[in-house]
Amino acid sequence: MDQPYPPPFYKVRFLRQIDDYLAKLESGFITLILSLMIFLSFGQVILRNFFNESILWGDIFLRQMVLWVGFTGASLATRERRHIAIDFLPNILPATWRRSIGIFTKFCAAVICIFLAQAAWSFVAYEREAESVLFLNLPVWIFQIVLPYSFILITLRFILSALEDLLPFRRESR
Repeated sequence: MDQPYPPPFYKVRFLRQIDDYLAKLESGFITLILSLMIFLSFGQVILRNFFNESILWGDIFLRQMVLWVGFTGASLATRERRHIAIDFLPNILPATWRRSIGIFTKFCAAVICIFLAQAAWSFVAYEREAESVLFLNLPVWIFQIVLPYSFILITLRFILSALEDLLPFRRESR
């Protein structure tokens, strides 16, 4: 059961509420994209096997959607504290250190994600300047915008998670 945030931590609660809303949007988005991917893949198989035809841009679009599902899923995994982690060190250290190491690790991960977000933003900006198109005359950068968005959101989620761990109590439902 969630405990209410004490008065000094209302901002953390507000950030958590925003994050909850974003997570619902992301979950719905992933569901939509996966459904579209399944439908398009199935359609491609039917067209190729029975009509010797295909949707010319179908495979390219599917590859781009894998990128969107992967990065949006990574963002949701970070929110749920189910991201990729190497648990070797925390398991051999005393239990009293685990919380501090977890907080430190989350802040380090946030800093790394900031650099990755900057690099991703530069990459998208370069693609936009180059005016590259992928298919149906759609610019490449539209499909790559998920990169900086996801890294920014992962950064914020690492910071929020670390802040919640710093609170005098911990939400056990997380």
